[in-house]
Amino acid sequence: MTAPTSAVDVNQPTLQPAAPTGRRLSWPVLLLVIAGALALTSIVRIITGADGITNVSQMSTALQLAVPIGLAGLGGLWAERAGVVNIGLEGMMILGTWFGAWAGFQWGPWTGVVVGIIGGCIGGILHAIATVTFRVNHIVSGVAINILALGITRYLAPLAFEGHAGGSAKQSPAIDSLGHFTVPGLSDGLRDLNNQGWFFVSDIAGLLGGLVTNVSWLTLIAVALIPATWWILWRTAFGLRLRSCGENPVAAESLGVNVYKYKYIAVIISGGLAGLGGVFLSIVANPFYLEGQVSGRGYIGLAAMIFGNWMPGGLALGAGLFGYTDSLNLRGGSTNVHALLLLGALLLIIGAIWLVIRKKYAPSMITAVVGALVYTWYATTNEVPNQVVSATPYVVTLVVLTLSAQRLRMPKADGLPYRKGQGK
Repeated sequence: MTAPTSAVDVNQPTLQPAAPTGRRLSWPVLLLVIAGALALTSIVRIITGADGITNVSQMSTALQLAVPIGLAGLGGLWAERAGVVNIGLEGMMILGTWFGAWAGFQWGPWTGVVVGIIGGCIGGILHAIATVTFRVNHIVSGVAINILALGITRYLAPLAFEGHAGGSAKQSPAIDSLGHFTVPGLSDGLRDLNNQGWFFVSDIAGLLGGLVTNVSWLTLIAVALIPATWWILWRTAFGLRLRSCGENPVAAESLGVNVYKYKYIAVIISGGLAGLGGVFLSIVANPFYLEGQVSGRGYIGLAAMIFGNWMPGGLALGAGLFGYTDSLNLRGGSTNVHALLLLGALLLIIGAIWLVIRKKYAPSMITAVVGALVYTWYATTNEVPNQVVSATPYVVTLVVLTLSAQRLRMPKADGLPYRKGQGK
């Protein structure tokens, strides 16, 4: 993208940030890939007898665990589309958990949601001041936000929660529920179909059943934010101007865009979304604040955003994947992870064949050897250690990022310092 030579009406979407390079999957192809993965999972379920990997309860838990990861990733997307790397998502989530719980147990859960979002926005404001106004290195600022948030909440928790029933220096009193809903009839029907154990059909029923069973109202809001973000950023003049700040701020400024303003707006929204993810943890996932409950989900959310190539739809798929692997800790972990070793081996063998077709022989040999080793691990054991179950979400995060790294394309000016008027 180059600076224009004539005046352009910035109220019209004429400034076009560069499109991601590389081949993008169309919706039919993407749906076919998802269906293929689900069919392969169904085969593994039948072979291993691990029915828990696609049952309704597993999928419902996966959805609940995917929401805070997705909200953190969505926050990262807003910031980075405006050119600001937000490593501070973890700290903003921590602020959201504490402020949400603090207000929630005193004035009700919905008040807690609002105050938790504000808490995340405070972290976003601090990050914006450091990176946009003072041009501090984005990574350094983000790490500082994480440390600051941890220290603030650790200091405030005893002051706010001790002396209240159920409260302590590391835990808040219980918070009332926001409420859940289950689609009557449909939920029971899908659960019955899932229990039949049929190939593919029962697995689809388990996936859909998890989306309509015991779902929090905050989950519904979080899911709606995915298409809302896409529409705002890719279908409005506001979104175009914001994205132009992350692609070429010099050209954006030459068209009259207030780059500083849009970067501030994006990073504050980013903090609010991360704070909402923290609220989900302290009000929905657990009805109380607990020190350390974020547990790296801000970083995994950032990984989900990168996996999704800085796009809302891909981010949602990444959050779902990481949420699913995280749910294995809670439901049949050892048995289910052992079954997924077979799934991983099959995927690696398929990947090796695909690399051979593309005439990439050395990578295909490495992939095939790793697939054989994973299959050997599966065939020679009956279960995996609990430590492996706990590490699975983080291992999957690293593997997915490694495999998808070659097709990624971040905004061109992401993380670069910008000074107003530097293009003159």
